[in-house]
Amino acid sequence: MRPGVEAVAAKGWFAAHKWLILRRSSQIGILLLFLVGPWFGWWIVKGNLNFSYTLNFLPLTDPYVILQSVLARQVPEKLALTGVVIVLLFYLLVGGRSYCSWVCPVNLLTDAAYWMRVRLGLKGSAHISRPTRYWMLGMTLVAAAVTGSIAWEMVNPVSMMHRGLFFGLGLAWAVLLAVFLFDLFVMRHGWCGHLCPVGAFYSLVGRFSLARIKLPARDACNDCMDCFAVCPEPQVIRPALKAIDGTPPLILEANCTNCGRCIDVCSKDVFAFGTRFGTTVAPVTGVPHAAPK
Repeated sequence: MRPGVEAVAAKGWFAAHKWLILRRSSQIGILLLFLVGPWFGWWIVKGNLNFSYTLNFLPLTDPYVILQSVLARQVPEKLALTGVVIVLLFYLLVGGRSYCSWVCPVNLLTDAAYWMRVRLGLKGSAHISRPTRYWMLGMTLVAAAVTGSIAWEMVNPVSMMHRGLFFGLGLAWAVLLAVFLFDLFVMRHGWCGHLCPVGAFYSLVGRFSLARIKLPARDACNDCMDCFAVCPEPQVIRPALKAIDGTPPLILEANCTNCGRCIDVCSKDVFAFGTRFGTTVAPVTGVPHAAPK
């Protein structure tokens, strides 16, 4: 049985897909904000995901790109630095890897690969350690320092996809196809979950963020494993769900993407969005409060 079937039966289709629908609306909506300028002359947002200027007053700058620029001995302009501060403050509140699930356009591609992988019944997967992405992050920063340029942005799938939508995909087709095929045939959540340095960087940014996934009904868990099946970072769930080493009912791991899929697919409403504060566990209705599994 596919993940989420019990949730659909218990809550209805919309409630079992609510956060997925909101995420897709966010990702596609952000892309459209950038595209309506070139397409229709409605310049709500000017620029790209590296640097943008919204409504001619709000600068937003990718701090990862600025860090590469600084290491490449390039001096950012004051407006770009203002944009960095705004973005950092935002992701310190909502969680750094919320960028991956709510903004990044490549996530649309990798989620499509996972969707197809499930429906084709592909089970095998290569093994690459998840910390590899931090080595990738380090190498991109070293490359910037050595070459004196933001070299990674020339081949970054996120940047290539965004540029390609404006100017034609060109070589970006090959890079994006490679990411899709890698996630489809080689490794489940391979790019976003194991290799992408952008995700690695934002996990560090949001390490102590306010917004978190909480488990207010942890004791209601029936071990269906649907949350593990849909989570792009399933290793973040177990400590909070099973109270390992006294972990509270709160996902504190920096690589949680705050995507909300665990909330959608859980028929027992174990998960919910909240903050890192106030982590009480509600007892199961009609059953004495049980010890965490």
